[in-house]
Amino acid sequence: MRILILRHGETEWNTCARLQGQTDIPLNENGIRLARITGEKMRDVQVDICYTSPLGRAKKTALLVLNGRDVPIREDARLTEIGFGSWEGRLCGKGKEELPKEFLDNFYRNPFSDDMVMPEDGETFGALRERILDFIHDLTADPALQDKHVLLSCHGCSSRALLGCMSGTPLEEDFWRGTVPPNCSVSVVDYENGIFTVVEEDRIYYDKKEWKNHYVR
Repeated sequence: MRILILRHGETEWNTCARLQGQTDIPLNENGIRLARITGEKMRDVQVDICYTSPLGRAKKTALLVLNGRDVPIREDARLTEIGFGSWEGRLCGKGKEELPKEFLDNFYRNPFSDDMVMPEDGETFGALRERILDFIHDLTADPALQDKHVLLSCHGCSSRALLGCMSGTPLEEDFWRGTVPPNCSVSVVDYENGIFTVVEEDRIYYDKKEWKNHYVR
């Protein structure tokens, strides 16, 4: 099985560094453009089935990348972004933060730290890991998928949880793997005989100069 992990295209909340979480923010014009470029460049990349987060920005990205291909697209809530509850919509970019210091100090360094805080009505990173592991188990246990190329369209945190769990690196050690994944980036993982092999991380098909990490502090 070959697994392609895709982060959604850009949204307006990305550009102003607002926590999106499970708020259903659509792609902006640039996000649509980047997804179309990605789809054009990936037109010769085999995809047999797609699983997507139910949030619109992930579903739209999958549709644009697949660009009319006859590929079944199935929603799975386990791929949705981590929930930030009442903090969603707050600014988290450098110099304009509207979030607790304990969150800002640990979110990009080690969100599994004992000092990390999340809103009471949100989701913990431990809960994110558990649902991602549950999804991975079901995906890899499906005998019909063992020789397939599977596209997973998801989000920043959920894509990093997927890649980390598949790579075998404890999420507590390096959750972000050095960076927030760029919009429309694609990571490739092979799975065979119970073993995952990371083939490529965070490939983007547009000009790298266009990628701006709006969340860097």
